[in-house]
Amino acid sequence: VQLQASGGGLVQAGGSLRLSCAASGRTSSWYGMGWFRQAPGKEREFAAAIVWSTGFTFYADSVKGRFTISRDNAKNTMYLQMNSLKPEDTAVYYCAPKVVSGNYDSSGSYAYWGQGTQVTVSS
Repeated sequence: VQLQASGGGLVQAGGSLRLSCAASGRTSSWYGMGWFRQAPGKEREFAAAIVWSTGFTFYADSVKGRFTISRDNAKNTMYLQMNSLKPEDTAVYYCAPKVVSGNYDSSGSYAYWGQGTQVTVSS
């Protein structure tokens, strides 16, 4: 299994970025996929997740209404459209498949973490 996150960069507050996560491997066995983020000196936190089969989505309260998660099953790719970015959104964003039937907002439900992509929002 390989995950490749991309699309990060430097953007001013109020701007937008679109992250992509290309996956390879036995994706048909996954419950879904998620985005987590980790800011310097902080623990990794949940941002958004999507159920692979139905497209149902979950969001952290901190990003709800600003971020939109989506997936293209044919391409085994997941996206995170981030609008109205704030300086507190600055973090390394990681994508990972949900491989066990735990909570969608729990990092313990995920595996095969990729190397992440840096998002920096300037004020």
